Amino acid sequence: MSVDETMKSRLNWNALLAEKRLRELLGGSKSTKVAGDSRSEYERDRDRTVYSSPIRRLSGKTQVFPLDPSDFIRTRLMHSVEVSTVAEGLTTQAFRQVVKKNREKLSRGQLAAISKIAETCGLLHDLGNPPFGHAGELAIASWFKCTKKGRKAIEDLDAPKRQKAQDFLKFEGNAQTLRIVTNTHLLSHSYGLNLTCATISAVRKYLAPSHKANKDSKWHEMKKPGYFVSEEKLLEKVSKLTGTESYRHPITFLVEAADDIVYSVVDLEDSVKKGLLRSEDLIGELKKRCEGSSVLKEAFESTDKQMENAPEALESSDRPQAFRVNAISAMVRAVVEVFDKRYDEIMNGNYHAELIYDEDCKAKSFVTACKELLRDRVFCNNEVLRLEVRGRRVIHDLMDLFWEGAQTYIRDRKTHTKTYGGKLYLLISENYRELFERRLKAREDQVYCAAQLVTDYIAGMTDGFACKLHQDLMNG
Repeated sequence: MSVDETMKSRLNWNALLAEKRLRELLGGSKSTKVAGDSRSEYERDRDRTVYSSPIRRLSGKTQVFPLDPSDFIRTRLMHSVEVSTVAEGLTTQAFRQVVKKNREKLSRGQLAAISKIAETCGLLHDLGNPPFGHAGELAIASWFKCTKKGRKAIEDLDAPKRQKAQDFLKFEGNAQTLRIVTNTHLLSHSYGLNLTCATISAVRKYLAPSHKANKDSKWHEMKKPGYFVSEEKLLEKVSKLTGTESYRHPITFLVEAADDIVYSVVDLEDSVKKGLLRSEDLIGELKKRCEGSSVLKEAFESTDKQMENAPEALESSDRPQAFRVNAISAMVRAVVEVFDKRYDEIMNGNYHAELIYDEDCKAKSFVTACKELLRDRVFCNNEVLRLEVRGRRVIHDLMDLFWEGAQTYIRDRKTHTKTYGGKLYLLISENYRELFERRLKAREDQVYCAAQLVTDYIAGMTDGFACKLHQDLMNG
């Protein structure tokens, strides 16, 4: 079914909540529970996610301020936990409305499953982000665009405008997330976290392949690459089973909104803690940028009420936190309202926007103002810019080194320490090398596999590990 079709069938929750796991879907054995384990399959998804190594590495990855020594500044892990929490609560409230208004007949078990999937997707949503945040994504893409080795790799793929090349020229953390959960996180099998098809479908934020993604598309789900060539066939099977062949999963809309809700205000809170914004500036700027916003009015009024009896010494430091709590609550209610209004369009596959930026969403002007303030006063700060530039150099140098290692293995087809390239190859983590070597034996495109070996390894690094490895290998 093409995404361009306008006549679509309505999504069905029995299919959307498919419990079948990826390994079984692809012809492998069925996952079995330990005797006495009463968890649902969706609770098992959440637990697998929490205990996975890619999640642990998020504690060393940037949210806004790379390599910040302060323990009160959010990491990517803390951001993901906060998004997960908001996603679970937002989804629970939204589907209470769905059931209350008789839009769907959902059982108590189905409602619990929907909320648990949202919680898990909140934890997973940034799993594919490389070190140094979005600057790291740009650095990986620019290596393929701007360096001699990178351009040669692109030329050796099908053609610069085709999907295999565009997977790297438009390197995207969301696509890398899907790669991790379905492929590169190796346990005793090669099916990633072996999640349920329901969760895999819901964590898929964009639908377009890289060569068809267009940032100017009228459809939000087509603006960025949603997956790599390497995951295309398995995602087709997941989509067919869940009935989302040309749709976004309904839960995806709510998790996406939870992400926007959280980072729009918590990044401002961190900016105040860092001293890049004063609390008074934050209030004044937001009033100026979104005057008349009901969300802003509600958040300020609730905050003022809370601060009325606070000691003067505490008010200054506690106000940003109180404001963040009240703003999130107001935005959640706004998104629940617009989800309820757009529910039938979403279920019919005719809704192609973001809930938080919907014209009828009361939170739209507030979120827009928060992001504009971050762009104008925080992201352009010298500290942030210097570290992002440093991150680009670190990533480019590491890409150069490990590309040589990958090319050496392709040439020699064995591991050794006789050459510089052989040593570099052995420095790559064993699980990535194992997957790479298996793919070469299966006669997959060796240039594409080499590019993914290097990007998988570097995208999985924490900020600190990347910098330390760069320092060690480049003699400081």
